[in-house]
Amino acid sequence: MSNAQILEAAQAAMATVIDPEIHRPITDLDMVDHLEIDDKGVAHVTVLLTVAGCPMRNNIEQQIHDALGKVAGITSVDLTMGAMTAEQRAQLSEKLRGGAPAKVIQFAQPGNLTQVIAIASGKGGVGKSSITINLALALSKMGKKVGLLDADIYGHSVPDLLGLSEDARPTMVDDMIMPVPVEYSSADGFTARLKVISMGMLKESRDQVIAWRGPILDRALTQLLSEVFWGDLDYFLIDLPPGTGDVAMSIGQKLPGSEVIVITTPQPSVAVVSERAGTMASMMHQKVIGVIENMSYYEALCPHCGEPHQVPLFGEGGGLLTADALSDRLATQVPLMGKVPFEPAIGVETEAQAPGVIARPETTASRVITEIAAKLVASRPSLVGKPLGLQTN
Repeated sequence: MSNAQILEAAQAAMATVIDPEIHRPITDLDMVDHLEIDDKGVAHVTVLLTVAGCPMRNNIEQQIHDALGKVAGITSVDLTMGAMTAEQRAQLSEKLRGGAPAKVIQFAQPGNLTQVIAIASGKGGVGKSSITINLALALSKMGKKVGLLDADIYGHSVPDLLGLSEDARPTMVDDMIMPVPVEYSSADGFTARLKVISMGMLKESRDQVIAWRGPILDRALTQLLSEVFWGDLDYFLIDLPPGTGDVAMSIGQKLPGSEVIVITTPQPSVAVVSERAGTMASMMHQKVIGVIENMSYYEALCPHCGEPHQVPLFGEGGGLLTADALSDRLATQVPLMGKVPFEPAIGVETEAQAPGVIARPETTASRVITEIAAKLVASRPSLVGKPLGLQTN
Protein backbone atom coordinates (compact mmCIF):
# COMPACT_ATOMS: atom_id res chain seq x y z
CA MET A 1 0.00 0.00 0.00
CA SER A 2 1.16 3.51 -0.76
CA ASN A 3 1.53 6.08 2.02
CA ALA A 4 -1.54 7.91 0.69
CA GLN A 5 -3.61 4.70 0.83
CA ILE A 6 -2.49 4.00 4.39
CA LEU A 7 -3.38 7.57 5.38
CA GLU A 8 -6.83 7.22 3.82
CA ALA A 9 -7.40 3.97 5.72
CA ALA A 10 -6.17 5.61 8.94
CA GLN A 11 -8.61 8.50 8.48
CA ALA A 12 -11.45 6.02 8.02
CA ALA A 13 -10.34 4.17 11.16
CA MET A 14 -10.30 7.40 13.19
CA ALA A 15 -13.90 8.01 12.13
CA THR A 16 -14.85 4.87 14.08
CA VAL A 17 -13.58 6.35 17.36
CA ILE A 18 -16.61 7.58 19.29
CA ASP A 19 -16.54 10.19 22.02
CA PRO A 20 -18.15 8.32 24.95
CA GLU A 21 -19.86 11.44 26.30
CA ILE A 22 -21.19 13.03 23.11
CA HIS A 23 -21.64 9.72 21.25
CA ARG A 24 -20.34 11.04 17.94
CA PRO A 25 -17.12 10.25 16.00
CA ILE A 26 -14.20 12.38 17.12
CA THR A 27 -13.61 13.28 13.47
CA ASP A 28 -17.07 14.90 13.32
CA LEU A 29 -16.28 16.86 16.48
CA ASP A 30 -13.04 18.29 15.02
CA MET A 31 -11.05 16.60 17.77
CA VAL A 32 -8.44 15.16 15.37
CA ASP A 33 -5.95 18.00 15.05
CA HIS A 34 -3.22 16.14 13.15
CA LEU A 35 -2.79 12.76 11.44
CA GLU A 36 0.09 11.65 9.25
CA ILE A 37 1.92 8.43 8.41
CA ASP A 38 5.72 8.55 8.09
CA ASP A 39 7.91 6.39 5.84
CA LYS A 40 8.31 3.78 8.60
CA GLY A 41 4.58 3.31 8.97
CA VAL A 42 4.32 5.22 12.26
CA ALA A 43 1.00 7.04 12.68
CA HIS A 44 1.55 10.43 14.28
CA VAL A 45 -1.75 11.59 15.77
CA THR A 46 -2.77 14.62 17.80
CA VAL A 47 -6.23 14.60 19.36
CA LEU A 48 -7.72 17.56 21.19
CA LEU A 49 -9.92 16.74 24.17
CA THR A 50 -12.75 19.07 25.12
CA VAL A 51 -10.95 19.78 28.40
CA ALA A 52 -7.48 18.88 29.66
CA GLY A 53 -8.80 16.70 32.48
CA CYS A 54 -11.37 14.84 30.39
CA PRO A 55 -12.54 11.83 32.48
CA MET A 56 -12.91 9.72 29.32
CA ARG A 57 -9.34 10.28 28.12
CA ASN A 58 -8.23 6.67 28.65
CA ASN A 59 -11.29 5.38 26.80
CA ILE A 60 -10.55 7.58 23.77
CA GLU A 61 -6.85 6.67 23.80
CA GLN A 62 -7.65 2.96 23.83
CA GLN A 63 -10.15 3.32 20.98
CA ILE A 64 -7.56 5.15 18.87
CA HIS A 65 -4.88 2.52 19.45
CA ASP A 66 -7.36 -0.28 18.70
CA ALA A 67 -8.65 1.40 15.54
CA LEU A 68 -5.25 2.32 14.06
CA GLY A 69 -3.76 -1.00 15.13
CA LYS A 70 -6.06 -2.74 12.63
CA VAL A 71 -4.89 -0.64 9.67
CA ALA A 72 -2.55 -2.51 7.33
CA GLY A 73 0.75 -0.69 6.91
CA ILE A 74 0.75 1.05 10.30
CA THR A 75 3.60 -0.25 12.46
CA SER A 76 2.98 1.82 15.60
CA VAL A 77 1.02 4.79 16.92
CA ASP A 78 2.55 8.01 18.25
CA LEU A 79 -0.42 9.61 20.03
CA THR A 80 -0.46 13.08 21.57
CA MET A 81 -3.47 14.16 23.61
CA GLY A 82 -4.05 17.90 23.84
CA ALA A 83 -6.94 20.16 24.78
CA MET A 84 -9.16 22.50 22.80
CA THR A 85 -8.80 26.25 23.09
CA ALA A 86 -11.71 28.35 24.33
CA GLU A 87 -12.47 29.31 20.71
CA GLN A 88 -12.48 25.67 19.59
CA ARG A 89 -14.80 24.69 22.45
CA ALA A 90 -17.15 27.53 21.48
CA GLN A 91 -17.21 26.25 17.89
CA LEU A 92 -17.91 22.71 19.11
CA SER A 93 -20.71 23.96 21.36
CA GLU A 94 -22.30 25.76 18.41
CA LYS A 95 -21.98 22.65 16.23
CA LEU A 96 -23.65 20.46 18.88
CA ARG A 97 -26.55 22.88 19.19
CA GLY A 98 -26.98 22.79 15.42
CA GLY A 99 -27.44 26.54 15.31
CA ALA A 100 -30.08 26.53 18.07
CA PRO A 101 -29.77 29.33 20.63
CA ALA A 102 -27.90 28.58 23.83
CA LYS A 103 -29.59 27.97 27.18
CA VAL A 104 -32.91 26.76 25.83
CA ILE A 105 -34.76 23.88 27.46
CA GLN A 106 -34.97 21.55 24.47
CA PHE A 107 -37.76 19.44 25.98
CA ALA A 108 -40.04 22.46 26.23
CA GLN A 109 -39.62 23.54 22.60
CA PRO A 110 -42.36 23.15 19.96
CA GLY A 111 -41.87 19.96 18.01
CA ASN A 112 -39.90 18.19 20.74
CA LEU A 113 -40.61 14.46 20.50
CA THR A 114 -38.88 13.16 23.62
CA GLN A 115 -41.27 11.63 26.15
CA VAL A 116 -40.55 13.43 29.41
CA ILE A 117 -41.66 11.50 32.50
CA ALA A 118 -41.28 12.86 36.03
CA ILE A 119 -41.33 10.22 38.78
CA ALA A 120 -43.06 11.61 41.88
CA SER A 121 -44.08 10.48 45.35
CA GLY A 122 -46.02 12.02 48.20
CA LYS A 123 -43.38 11.13 50.77
CA GLY A 124 -39.88 9.74 51.05
CA GLY A 125 -38.94 6.13 51.70
CA VAL A 126 -41.18 4.56 49.04
CA GLY A 127 -38.31 3.49 46.77
CA LYS A 128 -38.91 6.17 44.13
CA SER A 129 -35.27 6.55 43.06
CA SER A 130 -34.74 2.79 42.81
CA ILE A 131 -37.86 2.43 40.65
CA THR A 132 -36.76 5.38 38.47
CA ILE A 133 -33.30 3.91 37.87
CA ASN A 134 -34.59 0.43 37.11
CA LEU A 135 -37.30 1.79 34.81
CA ALA A 136 -34.72 3.86 32.92
CA LEU A 137 -32.46 0.82 32.52
CA ALA A 138 -35.38 -1.35 31.39
CA LEU A 139 -36.23 1.20 28.68
CA SER A 140 -32.60 1.31 27.58
CA LYS A 141 -32.43 -2.49 27.37
CA MET A 142 -35.30 -2.22 24.88
CA GLY A 143 -33.08 -0.13 22.63
CA LYS A 144 -34.37 3.30 23.68
CA LYS A 145 -32.19 6.36 24.18
CA VAL A 146 -32.70 7.41 27.79
CA GLY A 147 -31.63 10.41 29.85
CA LEU A 148 -31.98 10.57 33.64
CA LEU A 149 -32.05 13.75 35.70
CA ASP A 150 -31.76 13.46 39.47
CA ALA A 151 -33.78 16.53 40.42
CA ASP A 152 -33.74 15.74 44.13
CA ILE A 153 -31.41 18.63 44.92
CA TYR A 154 -31.18 17.95 48.66
CA GLY A 155 -31.51 14.16 48.79
CA HIS A 156 -29.86 13.10 45.53
CA SER A 157 -29.16 9.36 45.59
CA VAL A 158 -28.93 8.44 41.90
CA PRO A 159 -25.09 8.55 41.67
CA ASP A 160 -24.75 6.18 44.64
CA LEU A 161 -27.52 3.86 43.43
CA LEU A 162 -25.82 3.62 40.04
CA GLY A 163 -22.49 2.87 41.69
CA LEU A 164 -20.78 5.96 40.30
CA SER A 165 -17.54 7.04 41.95
CA GLU A 166 -16.82 10.62 43.01
CA ASP A 167 -14.69 10.91 39.86
CA ALA A 168 -17.83 10.54 37.72
CA ARG A 169 -18.36 14.19 36.91
CA PRO A 170 -19.79 15.94 33.84
CA THR A 171 -17.43 17.53 31.34
CA MET A 172 -17.80 21.17 30.32
CA VAL A 173 -17.64 22.15 26.64
CA ASP A 174 -17.59 25.93 26.71
CA ASP A 175 -20.95 26.73 28.38
CA MET A 176 -22.40 23.28 27.71
CA ILE A 177 -22.45 20.38 30.20
CA MET A 178 -21.97 16.80 29.00
CA PRO A 179 -24.05 14.31 31.02
CA VAL A 180 -22.18 11.38 32.56
CA PRO A 181 -22.51 8.23 30.41
CA VAL A 182 -23.42 5.05 32.29
CA GLU A 183 -23.27 1.59 30.72
CA TYR A 184 -24.24 -1.82 32.10
CA SER A 185 -24.09 -5.29 30.60
CA SER A 186 -27.18 -7.12 31.79
CA ALA A 187 -27.21 -10.72 32.99
CA ASP A 188 -29.70 -11.56 30.23
CA GLY A 189 -27.39 -10.39 27.46
CA PHE A 190 -28.61 -6.81 26.91
CA THR A 191 -26.64 -3.58 27.15
CA ALA A 192 -28.17 -0.57 28.90
CA ARG A 193 -26.85 2.95 28.44
CA LEU A 194 -27.99 6.10 30.24
CA LYS A 195 -27.05 9.77 30.17
CA VAL A 196 -27.16 10.95 33.78
CA ILE A 197 -26.93 14.27 35.62
CA SER A 198 -27.30 14.82 39.36
CA MET A 199 -26.50 17.70 41.66
CA GLY A 200 -24.41 15.13 43.52
CA MET A 201 -22.01 15.12 40.55
CA LEU A 202 -21.61 18.90 40.62
CA LYS A 203 -20.64 19.28 44.28
CA GLU A 204 -17.02 19.39 45.39
CA SER A 205 -17.63 16.31 47.56
CA ARG A 206 -20.50 13.90 48.14
CA ASP A 207 -20.85 14.93 51.80
CA GLN A 208 -21.26 18.64 50.98
CA VAL A 209 -24.62 19.98 52.18
CA ILE A 210 -26.81 22.02 49.83
CA ALA A 211 -28.92 24.64 51.60
CA TRP A 212 -30.74 26.48 48.84
CA ARG A 213 -34.17 28.04 48.79
CA GLY A 214 -36.70 28.91 46.07
CA PRO A 215 -34.96 31.28 43.60
CA ILE A 216 -31.60 29.50 43.75
CA LEU A 217 -33.26 26.10 43.36
CA ASP A 218 -35.10 27.39 40.32
CA ARG A 219 -31.88 28.64 38.72
CA ALA A 220 -30.14 25.32 39.40
CA LEU A 221 -32.94 23.38 37.71
CA THR A 222 -32.87 25.73 34.73
CA GLN A 223 -29.15 25.08 34.38
CA LEU A 224 -29.59 21.29 34.57
CA LEU A 225 -32.30 21.40 31.91
CA SER A 226 -30.94 24.03 29.53
CA GLU A 227 -27.15 23.80 29.75
CA VAL A 228 -26.83 20.01 29.57
CA PHE A 229 -26.39 18.50 26.11
CA TRP A 230 -28.91 15.68 26.36
CA GLY A 231 -29.00 15.01 22.63
CA ASP A 232 -31.74 13.08 20.85
CA LEU A 233 -33.59 11.03 23.48
CA ASP A 234 -36.58 8.73 23.34
CA TYR A 235 -37.22 9.11 27.06
CA PHE A 236 -36.14 11.68 29.63
CA LEU A 237 -36.84 10.52 33.19
CA ILE A 238 -36.77 12.96 36.09
CA ASP A 239 -36.39 11.69 39.66
CA LEU A 240 -38.30 14.32 41.64
CA PRO A 241 -37.85 14.93 45.36
CA PRO A 242 -40.73 13.63 47.49
CA GLY A 243 -43.66 15.89 48.23
CA THR A 244 -45.08 18.95 46.50
CA GLY A 245 -42.39 21.56 47.09
CA ASP A 246 -40.49 24.08 44.99
CA VAL A 247 -38.72 21.57 42.74
CA ALA A 248 -41.90 19.77 41.71
CA MET A 249 -43.54 23.11 40.94
CA SER A 250 -40.53 24.37 38.96
CA ILE A 251 -40.34 21.21 36.86
CA GLY A 252 -44.05 21.55 36.08
CA GLN A 253 -43.59 25.18 35.05
CA LYS A 254 -40.50 24.53 32.90
CA LEU A 255 -41.85 21.33 31.29
CA PRO A 256 -45.62 21.82 31.10
CA GLY A 257 -46.03 19.06 28.52
CA SER A 258 -44.34 16.44 30.67
CA GLU A 259 -46.00 13.38 32.16
CA VAL A 260 -45.94 12.05 35.72
CA ILE A 261 -45.86 8.61 37.31
CA VAL A 262 -46.69 8.48 41.02
CA ILE A 263 -44.90 5.95 43.24
CA THR A 264 -46.75 4.74 46.34
CA THR A 265 -46.79 1.75 48.71
CA PRO A 266 -49.59 -0.60 49.83
CA GLN A 267 -50.45 1.35 53.02
CA PRO A 268 -53.72 3.28 52.66
CA SER A 269 -52.20 6.11 54.74
CA VAL A 270 -49.42 6.54 52.17
CA ALA A 271 -51.98 6.48 49.36
CA VAL A 272 -53.62 9.62 50.75
CA VAL A 273 -50.28 11.45 50.68
CA SER A 274 -49.47 10.11 47.21
CA GLU A 275 -52.65 11.65 45.81
CA ARG A 276 -51.21 15.08 46.55
CA ALA A 277 -48.23 14.50 44.27
CA GLY A 278 -50.55 13.60 41.40
CA THR A 279 -52.86 16.52 42.12
CA MET A 280 -49.91 18.94 42.13
CA ALA A 281 -48.80 17.60 38.73
CA SER A 282 -52.26 18.21 37.30
CA MET A 283 -52.28 21.75 38.70
CA MET A 284 -49.00 22.35 36.82
CA HIS A 285 -50.64 21.10 33.57
CA GLN A 286 -48.75 17.81 33.61
CA LYS A 287 -50.49 14.57 32.70
CA VAL A 288 -50.54 11.83 35.33
CA ILE A 289 -50.14 8.64 33.27
CA GLY A 290 -50.11 6.07 36.03
CA VAL A 291 -49.35 4.81 39.52
CA ILE A 292 -46.77 2.21 40.55
CA GLU A 293 -47.20 0.41 43.85
CA ASN A 294 -43.77 -0.45 45.29
CA MET A 295 -43.03 -3.00 48.04
CA SER A 296 -46.43 -4.55 47.34
CA TYR A 297 -45.68 -7.92 48.90
CA TYR A 298 -42.90 -10.33 49.74
CA GLU A 299 -42.77 -13.49 47.69
CA ALA A 300 -41.86 -16.38 50.01
CA LEU A 301 -41.77 -20.13 49.56
CA CYS A 302 -44.25 -21.94 51.77
CA PRO A 303 -42.47 -24.45 54.08
CA HIS A 304 -45.46 -26.79 53.78
CA CYS A 305 -46.39 -26.87 50.07
CA GLY A 306 -43.17 -25.52 48.60
CA GLU A 307 -45.09 -23.05 46.42
CA PRO A 308 -44.46 -19.26 46.41
CA HIS A 309 -46.92 -17.16 48.38
CA GLN A 310 -47.40 -13.40 48.39
CA VAL A 311 -47.02 -12.01 51.92
CA PRO A 312 -48.34 -8.43 52.29
CA LEU A 313 -45.70 -6.96 54.62
CA PHE A 314 -47.02 -3.40 54.50
CA GLY A 315 -50.75 -3.81 54.02
CA GLU A 316 -52.66 -3.97 50.77
CA GLY A 317 -54.50 -1.83 48.26
CA GLY A 318 -52.62 1.48 48.44
CA GLY A 319 -51.73 1.56 44.76
CA LEU A 320 -55.30 0.96 43.58
CA LEU A 321 -56.62 3.51 46.10
CA THR A 322 -54.22 6.13 44.72
CA ALA A 323 -55.04 5.33 41.09
CA ASP A 324 -58.81 5.41 41.70
CA ALA A 325 -58.64 8.63 43.73
CA LEU A 326 -56.58 10.38 41.06
CA SER A 327 -58.89 9.09 38.32
CA ASP A 328 -61.86 10.64 40.13
CA ARG A 329 -60.08 13.88 41.02
CA LEU A 330 -58.55 14.46 37.58
CA ALA A 331 -61.57 13.17 35.62
CA THR A 332 -59.37 10.87 33.53
CA GLN A 333 -58.30 7.26 33.76
CA VAL A 334 -55.11 6.93 35.83
CA PRO A 335 -54.14 3.24 35.74
CA LEU A 336 -52.26 1.18 38.29
CA MET A 337 -49.32 0.34 36.03
CA GLY A 338 -47.85 -2.41 38.18
CA LYS A 339 -47.22 -3.80 41.65
CA VAL A 340 -43.52 -4.24 42.38
CA PRO A 341 -42.79 -6.76 45.15
CA PHE A 342 -40.39 -6.20 48.00
CA GLU A 343 -37.17 -7.83 46.77
CA PRO A 344 -33.44 -7.47 47.48
CA ALA A 345 -32.95 -7.09 43.71
CA ILE A 346 -34.52 -3.64 43.92
CA GLY A 347 -33.41 -2.67 47.42
CA VAL A 348 -30.23 -4.19 48.82
CA GLU A 349 -28.68 -5.13 45.48
CA THR A 350 -29.33 -1.68 44.04
CA GLU A 351 -27.52 -0.21 47.04
CA ALA A 352 -24.72 -2.67 46.25
CA GLN A 353 -24.37 -0.96 42.85
CA ALA A 354 -26.17 -3.62 40.81
CA PRO A 355 -29.69 -2.47 39.80
CA GLY A 356 -32.15 -5.35 39.73
CA VAL A 357 -33.11 -5.28 36.05
CA ILE A 358 -29.39 -5.60 35.27
CA ALA A 359 -28.13 -8.01 37.92
CA ARG A 360 -31.24 -10.18 38.36
CA PRO A 361 -33.64 -9.69 35.43
CA GLU A 362 -35.37 -13.00 36.21
CA THR A 363 -36.88 -11.83 39.52
CA THR A 364 -40.54 -10.86 39.79
CA ALA A 365 -39.67 -7.25 40.62
CA SER A 366 -37.45 -6.90 37.54
CA ARG A 367 -40.11 -8.52 35.34
CA VAL A 368 -42.81 -6.16 36.63
CA ILE A 369 -40.66 -3.08 35.98
CA THR A 370 -39.80 -4.39 32.50
CA GLU A 371 -43.51 -4.89 31.81
CA ILE A 372 -44.19 -1.27 32.87
CA ALA A 373 -41.42 -0.11 30.52
CA ALA A 374 -42.98 -2.16 27.71
CA LYS A 375 -46.33 -0.43 28.33
CA LEU A 376 -44.64 2.96 27.97
CA VAL A 377 -42.98 1.89 24.72
CA ALA A 378 -46.23 0.48 23.35
CA SER A 379 -48.05 3.72 24.08
CA ARG A 380 -45.63 5.87 22.10
CA PRO A 381 -43.85 5.30 18.76
CA SER A 382 -40.07 5.19 18.75
CA LEU A 383 -38.17 8.39 18.00
CA VAL A 384 -35.16 6.67 16.49
CA GLY A 385 -34.26 8.49 13.30
CA LYS A 386 -36.54 11.43 14.00
CA PRO A 387 -34.51 14.64 14.39
CA LEU A 388 -34.86 17.13 17.22
CA GLY A 389 -33.60 20.67 17.20
CA LEU A 390 -30.17 19.45 18.26
CA GLN A 391 -27.89 17.62 15.87
CA THR A 392 -26.44 14.39 17.28
CA ASN A 393 -25.53 12.48 14.15
